[in-house]
This record gives sequence, structure tokens and C-alpha cells, in this order.
Amino acid sequence: MNATEAAVIELERQLIEGIKTSNLDFLDRILHDDVRFITPDGGVLTKEADLASHRAGTMVVESLTPTFERISAHGDTAVVVVVYDTKGNMLGEPIEGRFRYLRVWKRFGDGLKVIGGSCTKL
Repeated sequence: MNATEAAVIELERQLIEGIKTSNLDFLDRILHDDVRFITPDGGVLTKEADLASHRAGTMVVESLTPTFERISAHGDTAVVVVVYDTKGNMLGEPIEGRFRYLRVWKRFGDGLKVIGGSCTKL
């Protein structure tokens, strides 16, 4: 089954809500166990580290407004480029501004999952 643009947009929207509400069940389901995410400071974030920040309440998102720039579907994989206007707090540090994300989705037997990504502050 292919990763369609419409399916990816819907999952991106659900991901935004999952992040804003720290929905651990959803995030656990949608993030691949071996996902790697490059943070704006060059660090590498794993699934467990991401979930742990939500679980501990150190990831607080007040607002996260997307502007989708490009979605490219290629068979069972899709690449998303999206800019977020963001306001929140991570590990006691305020996060505010515009960030461009690159996210890679891949279809597995149990659905589309995020397998990689990166973020740059604009």
C-alpha cells in the first residue's frame, strides 16, 4: 500500500495534536522504534527520549501552527517539509519562533510511521 499525500497530511495533523496534548499512546504508535530526529542544536533524539520528555512534562507546547511546504509520496515512503510557528518549553527552556521540519514517513504492516526527521530554526 502506498503512502498517499492525503494520508500523510492527516497523520501530520494528528501528530501535531499528539505533540500538543502529549498523547503518549498515539506518539508511541506513530513513531518507529528506531526513529532518529536531528534537533536544531545538532543533537540526535530517539523515540524513547522524545516519549520521556512528554511523560516527564518537560515538553510543553502552547502553540504549533503548521504551513506545509511540500509533501512527496514515493511508494511506501513520504517526505514532508513543514514550517511550524512554535511556542512552548523544553527542559525548562523557552522555545519560540519559526522552525522548518523535514520528516520521513514509511508504511509498515501496522501503518505509516515516522522513521526520521530534522528541524532547523528559521
